[in-house]
Amino acid sequence: MTRFLANLKSSHSSTVFNHSHKIIKFSYSSHTTQPFPTKTFFKSNTKDTTLVPHLCNHKRFDEAIHILCQQNRIKEALEILHQIEKPSASVYSTLIQSCIKNRLLQQGKKVHQHIKLSGFVPGLFIFNRLLEMYAKCDSLMDSQKLFDEMHERDLCSWNVLISGYAKMGLLQEAKSMFDKMPERDNFSWTAMISGYVRHDRPNEALELFRMMKRRDNSKSNKFTVSSALAASAAVPCLRIGKEIHGYIMRTGLDSDEVVWSALSDMYGKCGSIEEARHIFDMMADRDIVTWTAMIDRYFQDGRRKEGFDLFADLLRSGIRPNEFTFSGVLNACANQTSEELGKKVHGYMTRVGFDPYSYAASALVHMYSKCGNMVSAERVFKETPKPDLFSWTSLIAGYAQNGQPDEAIRYFELLVKSGTQPDHITFVGVLSACAHAGLVDKGLDYFHSIKEQYGLTHTADHYACIIDLLARSGQFEEAENIISKMSMKPDKFLWASLLGGCRIHGNLKLAQRAAETLFEIEPENPATYVTLANIYATAGMWSEVAKIRKTMDDRGVVKKPGLSWIAIKRDVHVFLVGDDSHPKSKEINEFLGKLSKRMKEEGFVPDTKFVLHDVEDEQKEQNLSYHSEKLAVAFGIISTPEGTPIKVFKNLRTCVDCHTAIKFISKITNRKITVRDSNRFHFFEDGHCSCRDYW
Repeated sequence: MTRFLANLKSSHSSTVFNHSHKIIKFSYSSHTTQPFPTKTFFKSNTKDTTLVPHLCNHKRFDEAIHILCQQNRIKEALEILHQIEKPSASVYSTLIQSCIKNRLLQQGKKVHQHIKLSGFVPGLFIFNRLLEMYAKCDSLMDSQKLFDEMHERDLCSWNVLISGYAKMGLLQEAKSMFDKMPERDNFSWTAMISGYVRHDRPNEALELFRMMKRRDNSKSNKFTVSSALAASAAVPCLRIGKEIHGYIMRTGLDSDEVVWSALSDMYGKCGSIEEARHIFDMMADRDIVTWTAMIDRYFQDGRRKEGFDLFADLLRSGIRPNEFTFSGVLNACANQTSEELGKKVHGYMTRVGFDPYSYAASALVHMYSKCGNMVSAERVFKETPKPDLFSWTSLIAGYAQNGQPDEAIRYFELLVKSGTQPDHITFVGVLSACAHAGLVDKGLDYFHSIKEQYGLTHTADHYACIIDLLARSGQFEEAENIISKMSMKPDKFLWASLLGGCRIHGNLKLAQRAAETLFEIEPENPATYVTLANIYATAGMWSEVAKIRKTMDDRGVVKKPGLSWIAIKRDVHVFLVGDDSHPKSKEINEFLGKLSKRMKEEGFVPDTKFVLHDVEDEQKEQNLSYHSEKLAVAFGIISTPEGTPIKVFKNLRTCVDCHTAIKFISKITNRKITVRDSNRFHFFEDGHCSCRDYW
């Protein structure tokens, strides 16, 4: 640069500007009348960035500064600025604009300081550019100071400062300036309305929009009404949203895609998904953001089929999904445990290519973990260059739910060693792994480390997990000790965990206390009544079982029916307890009868202690024989070739008798059988279960 500045003194020169891929050459002499240098561009492989021009007047300096700013070489441009005796407004404007573009506050301040010292008298345009530079670089104090010093201001001056305050969430300051404005335009109103929306104050945004329509005869533009629609979606209020829709139709703004997108979003968030789809279908130019939003609305509304169908339409449209589209679809597959569909999405992602650092990679790990395919979950995880915390947590929780606590703990320790800080949800995963495996000491160590080592606060979920672990292990005294020291009121999940442990160990007294508390918290939940009745039935207290049943009848509480389902050749078959509505019911029952004989020959004894009727043992066995998961497993076996793995899903926790029976079935039929109940995955093979009979 020193060499460059020295060469500026030459009166007859050839300017060569050499940068990373181009050489720009200026040719001229001191006698030329040509106002600007001619530029010759040619490629160069050199990486030398030395600047060696020979300039003799301000226009040559100006040209060099413009070129340097285009290349974002602001530091070098500033060095040239200090060699110009009287810089032009164009030079200052170029430098300030470059500082705005690159958010270079300190360099922008140097330009402002140079303006003050050079004697240059800036016009309103330069002042406004400086205001914008300070505002966009988040230095609102400097912006306000400059605004106060300005003798002349126009609408742009006010708007720049108001917009800056609104974006930073300083809405009181923004509104104060807004109220003082001598005049307003669409930008002024939109800046305030969008500021209120962005910072979760939708009601004030809507009030301002109403005021805008009443005053100043202002006509909204697409950005103003889009912000107002976002506000009505945030409330949410469908009535107001429809009023804005009517206003849009009257003012002729209904032809803009930005407005259409905002309308569809408003209807979706206000619960009118049919209207949202109607708007979506009317849009002529739908981008991937619009498609993704509409697909996600279906999933959020529980209408997964429509969501998947629309995703298929997207693929046919030729528009390429982005990482957010893939994430939404994969999460829907995870929630529905639709592994086959998830695999197809994964295959498509692989064919078109996807960013391994994106949310989509994390969603893949989550999908496979939730579907019980830990081999694929781990493979995707290992192929991710830098897994995020969501991926780590999905893998840990997946191993916990899939009966592999050692792997869950191993990955938790690897997470800690990687330097990634676990969060509250990660600890829920590792505590669940300890609870499923009965690792009391390990679980207590993790529980105490949450606060002592990681500085996090214990959540209700953490307490529920540790009480679940202690209750399952029969350590009720320790569990009650932790409950007594809790910093929050125990919630329903904690009491349900305690009640579940009481069922395992027959702790009648504590079970009654937990149940009574749950009756107060959620008297409509049938699970509490059924669990307590099971405990009474095990103890042979049939009069108490009868009382529980009467209480349920009096309160109108209906036991949630247990149902199981299995997918065979893409068709889902659903079974209820004692179900005889299936077309193959006769074959299923005959097969179960044959299995029952073989199982008893192998030593199977039906576990009738949880049957809630005081009837003969033979009738109890009959009742157990037709539980929904047994029907689904039997159907799966008779409907598939020998050796085919069976995967069954159940909406409730599987019962002890079915769990034992399916262990025998897996050995007799030489099948791998997976049962996903409401609590976890059970992998049955050769007479054993992955849970080790501890669930």
